[in-house]
Amino acid sequence: MAFAHRILSFPLLRSLLALALPLAGAAHAATPAGDAAPHAPPRLKVIGYVMDGPVLPPISARKLDAVNFAFALVSPQGEAYLPHDTAQRSLAGLTALRRDNPDLKVLASVGGWGADHFSDAALTAQSRARFAGSVARLAVDHDLDGIDIDWEYPTLPGPGIGHRPEDRDNFSLMLEEVRARLDALGRERDRHYLLTIAAADGEAARGLDLPRIVRVLDWINLMTYDFYGSLSETTGHHAGLDRSQQAPAGSRTTVQAVDGFLAAGVPPEKLNVGVAFYGREFTGVDPAHHGVNQRYARYVDALPWRELRGLAGRDGYVRYWDADAHAPYLWNAATNSFISYDDPQSLAAKAAFVRTRGLGGMMYWEHRHDADDELLDALRAGLDAPAPSTRIQDTTR
Repeated sequence: MAFAHRILSFPLLRSLLALALPLAGAAHAATPAGDAAPHAPPRLKVIGYVMDGPVLPPISARKLDAVNFAFALVSPQGEAYLPHDTAQRSLAGLTALRRDNPDLKVLASVGGWGADHFSDAALTAQSRARFAGSVARLAVDHDLDGIDIDWEYPTLPGPGIGHRPEDRDNFSLMLEEVRARLDALGRERDRHYLLTIAAADGEAARGLDLPRIVRVLDWINLMTYDFYGSLSETTGHHAGLDRSQQAPAGSRTTVQAVDGFLAAGVPPEKLNVGVAFYGREFTGVDPAHHGVNQRYARYVDALPWRELRGLAGRDGYVRYWDADAHAPYLWNAATNSFISYDDPQSLAAKAAFVRTRGLGGMMYWEHRHDADDELLDALRAGLDAPAPSTRIQDTTR
């Protein structure tokens, strides 16, 4: 399906962001005494992915609505499983967070970049039933609230993974089978089990029958990052909200990705914008426009926020703000190095966009990259800010 390109009116969006940005970290105003409190809308979700490791990082459970353990895998026999003992301990540590936040939802994310065997697991009715049964056992054995499927990506080869043209239809059938199995389990246990997916835009979305699968999903975590990296011809804002003036027409942005999924029939409340708690560095960059959307000699690496936060003003790095993309970046004129990343200011802008569009919330990758909850706090404050008095409509550029 061809996705329509629609975007917020720039002047209106900037006006909203001028009001919203100071709210990152601000407290709510109390309801005046004697005034009837209006009916509160559902809290916009903050969903964090937490990677497996020998020790879990500190997690402020009350700031989160859902946490996704990364990752369970798919065996060659087509069954979801935890790969080792540390994964089981990590997952147990995440479910223990409910002591601090009883409303916290804990999911196991099955898959991830490079995870194989999805295509085989989805191939036949028998294989789909086997996979769905393993997912249900995973939920019961580890006291989960649901399952997140992170197949990257149906019909596409990825880094050596199996794939077929039939993956698009088979993925729909697989999700329907999993939904039916989780619903049956929920009736037995008097609870609702969540079923979600991680998805990306553009070519990665062509293997998704969105109008069909969204009926059985609780929500979609949209991976609106990695727009630029080692495979791109130029630098760019790897998690930009909108398009830089230097970017070519049609280049990927968060706004364009969201509009594509909405145009394909995804209800806004089932769509969560993904943000990156890490940046991407390039060197040997053409110095025009401080390196924005320029040719480069070498892609260096991904850098976690805990390392990026102190770079501005040090060792030649200067922070700039792209008002069109609503994105920060670092430029080092001495080394011709460019770093694209998210920070509290860009996250506040994205939170304002989520609230204005009536989306479900925000997802981030990955919890270990944060420092003292700086980025998590920016998400929570931005999403909890008072809603704008008028809804900004999207307009075709």
